[in-house]
Amino acid sequence: MTFRSALLFVVLVAAPALADQEPLVPAPPPFQPQVDEPMLAPAQPAARQVGSWQEALGLVRERSTDLRSAQANVERAEGRWRQALSTLLPNARLSVGVAYDLLNPNASIGLTGTPVSVPAGSGNPATVPLASGTVSLTQSLVDVSAWRGLSSASAAQDSSKASLQDVQRRLTLGLARTLVATVAAERTAEINRVGLRRALERAALAQRSFELGAGTQLDVVRVRQDVELARQALISGDELLQRAREALGLALGLTEEVGVSPSFNLQGLVEETHATCAPLQGVNERPDLTAARTQLESARDSRRQASAGYLPSLNLNSSLYGYTLEPTPNGRLATWSIAAVLSMPLWEGGLRGGLVRERTGIERQAAEALESTRRNAEVEVARARRNVSVSESLVKTATEARELAAKTDQLTRRAYEVGRGSSLELVQSGAALRQAELSLALREFELVQARLDSFLTEARCDW
Repeated sequence: MTFRSALLFVVLVAAPALADQEPLVPAPPPFQPQVDEPMLAPAQPAARQVGSWQEALGLVRERSTDLRSAQANVERAEGRWRQALSTLLPNARLSVGVAYDLLNPNASIGLTGTPVSVPAGSGNPATVPLASGTVSLTQSLVDVSAWRGLSSASAAQDSSKASLQDVQRRLTLGLARTLVATVAAERTAEINRVGLRRALERAALAQRSFELGAGTQLDVVRVRQDVELARQALISGDELLQRAREALGLALGLTEEVGVSPSFNLQGLVEETHATCAPLQGVNERPDLTAARTQLESARDSRRQASAGYLPSLNLNSSLYGYTLEPTPNGRLATWSIAAVLSMPLWEGGLRGGLVRERTGIERQAAEALESTRRNAEVEVARARRNVSVSESLVKTATEARELAAKTDQLTRRAYEVGRGSSLELVQSGAALRQAELSLALREFELVQARLDSFLTEARCDW
């Protein structure tokens, strides 16, 4: 081997070793841009805020028009029941008056205009003008129609109470949903501000790369476009936040915006509703189904009441009549009668038949309303139960998607800083990260709402 060959062999063998010993050039530190944007300031808090579930529920109890209407409906049904009962209880009446005959000033006449004759030997004439009075008492002995009317009124009273419980349940569910929606809007507004800040940081990074000659004008314009999209999302999110606060105010019976205090325990909302409402054994015990069933019973008894109007009724009447004698204030009890009265309806011009047909139609409508309510309740309960597992799966996938989007955005940004990535990738990764964060936040709130729906669709709420 010649000297030249030996030297070439040494160079070829030693070159890799020398290359491995060359010092590595450290990567440049990450660029930390400074952004200053007025829209990054936190959303203005509402003038009025609720800090707990009990506080919100107290406002609903105090100011809800739906609740007061349902309570008034119960009072109305109780009044109808009392009216129906009055026809079966004794009815007493006192009538007192003074009568004077203008054509025969010296004659003593009663309230009916007939002369009053004093029995011989009484010793005292009747007064002129004559003051007389009547006490009458009526007691129903047999009246099937009245008993049917009382049964119908009693069922209607039970239906109104069940409707009140259903209103309380729906108000509880609506309040819980509105609170969750308001908290979700608050969280979305925060995420939108974080997204805008990141978009501004990427814009500053693209501007710096352009100034150093590593980027193009297209990169700057493309990233600035992403900033405007993030700004639009922030503006829309703030408007949705205001609407959510307005909806919460209306749910609480107020005309102003109402926010949720940062100390509000949203995760414990399900446990707090358990203190207000009790779970049911089955869907058939739901207040709306109970109200529909008792309403059908009321309509059926009302139709039977109309049909029983063809039957005779038996009443017991008693009256006591007295008038004044000279010298006043002497008086005399003239008559005291007692009579059993049997009333038989003969012909009312078709009124009773028309009433039976009308109430038969009402009964059919109540039956169809019960069936419709039952179907809707079963579907609502099944859907609420299924939504819990679906929401849990969506939260899990949204969490993984958010982690991957964050990792992708971090790597894309780092690659762009060292000149290995494009501005399009930078914008796409940022938009994907914003969407993943919003999706995760919404999925978490949907899970809370699904658990609330699952409980309150099969619960009875008594305030």
